[in-house]
Formats: sequence, structure tokens, C-alpha cells
Amino acid sequence: MPLYLVPTPIGNLEDITLRALRILSEADLIACEDTRTSGILLRHYEISKPLTSFHVHNENEKLNFLLEKLRNNEKIAVISDAGTPGVSDPGWILLKRAIDENIEIDVLPGPSAVLPAVLMSGLNPQPFVFMGFPPEKPGEREKLFENLKNFPFTICFYMSPHKIERQISDIINIFGDRQAALVREISKIYQESIRGNLSEILEKLKDGIKGELVLVIEGKTQINNEEWREEAKKIFADGLSVKDTVNIISEKYKIAKNEIKKFLLN
Repeated sequence: MPLYLVPTPIGNLEDITLRALRILSEADLIACEDTRTSGILLRHYEISKPLTSFHVHNENEKLNFLLEKLRNNEKIAVISDAGTPGVSDPGWILLKRAIDENIEIDVLPGPSAVLPAVLMSGLNPQPFVFMGFPPEKPGEREKLFENLKNFPFTICFYMSPHKIERQISDIINIFGDRQAALVREISKIYQESIRGNLSEILEKLKDGIKGELVLVIEGKTQINNEEWREEAKKIFADGLSVKDTVNIISEKYKIAKNEIKKFLLN
């Protein structure tokens, strides 16, 4: 087959299949995100093949170059810096065009951060939804979280270290303070799982965090709306402020603060 999407290790260099090594050694060309990063892996396994960069900033301009080689029946292996290409990493556009042109393709099974993170979270793995990285723009991000807040299944995000605090704060405001796990540096030396409520995880991020991060959040559980609303009205009628009432009800019932505040103000 001319086109292969080949998963590569996400941390430990041993996390690669024998088949993946064979395909890489047989390829006429390896398209990779960063030739320096991929060069480390290939040298480790004594694979010497031509490399070409293929990343988020040049995948459109490299598309025709790679397609022409595939049309000439050259074998091309696409890899990312780590994990399975084509999901959050480049590869899908080329894969789709190859399928449209009836070029043979294959996707090898292998390393990915999503499944280990979901299982290491301890939350229900069936069903779960993977959403990639949250949108950069606050309005788009809040709209996505609003659309997800009532999903009854486990939700998984990739997170960037320098954005994670404000993004978790957004999630708490919309989802409520749910159970979650922040899984860090999967398959690497400093691998860890930080489990607890979202607010507890947020508290542990005050000193900063590094590495590749996956946030796994429990789905919405069934809540007795009548019960929390009655209690909120009673607490508010007893003289507590809206803010204090919201905090008490959110903590007890794991409900988004925005929802409680809207109810009280109405």
C-alpha cells in the first residue's frame, strides 16, 4: 500500500510495534512533523530513510507533493512527533485525499494518549468522547462547553500547560465542580495522574505545570432539580447572598454556578 499512517511512541521509545518498524524501514519517504524529533526515533532503531516535514503550518502546501508520489506508487509513511497521526496531528487531509483518489491506505494501531488517560482517570470508560484541544477564542470555547455540559458520558480534552488554568475555570463555571483527572506525561519518566474535583485539580496548578496533558471529566449525572432549587430558595430567603448561596449549592450538588445564579436571579 502506498500510504501508511504510523503511530510512534508518546514517551517511551519501546512503545512501538514490530509492524510499525517494518513499515518505516520499507517506506520510500517518511513525512513527519519535525525531522529532528523523528530522527531520534529512527536512529534508535537504525532506520535510514528520506524525511520530509509535514506539519500543521505546511500540510496544505505539501499535499500535492505527497499525492504525486503516491500516484507514482511510492510508499509514504506519515508519522507525528508522538502518537497516532491524523487526529490532533497532521495526516488526515492527506489520508482523505488519498481515499478520494482511490489510493490504497492503511492506518496502523498503536500509541495514543487518549485511551491510557481515560483508563488512568478511573472514570467510566464507556462511553467517552474525545474533543481534542479546546478552542482558543473564549466565546467559541464557552459555546463548546455549553454544548457538552449535559452529556452523560466521560469527556476527554488535550490541554496546553499555559492555558489549562483558565480553561478549567471555564469548565467549572459551566459544568460545575465535577470529578476529573489530569493525566500528565503518559509513558514518560514523570507520568502522573492528578485525581479529584476540578477545583482541587485547579488548586494544584497554582505553581504551574509542564508536559503533555490530558484532562478527563466525568459526564453529567442525574440531578434532582427540584431538590436543589428548593434548598437554594430556602438558603437565599434566610439572608445569604447570591454568591454564598451559589457556592453552597454548587459544592453540594455539583451543579454549574452559572445555572444556580440564573435560577436565583430569575
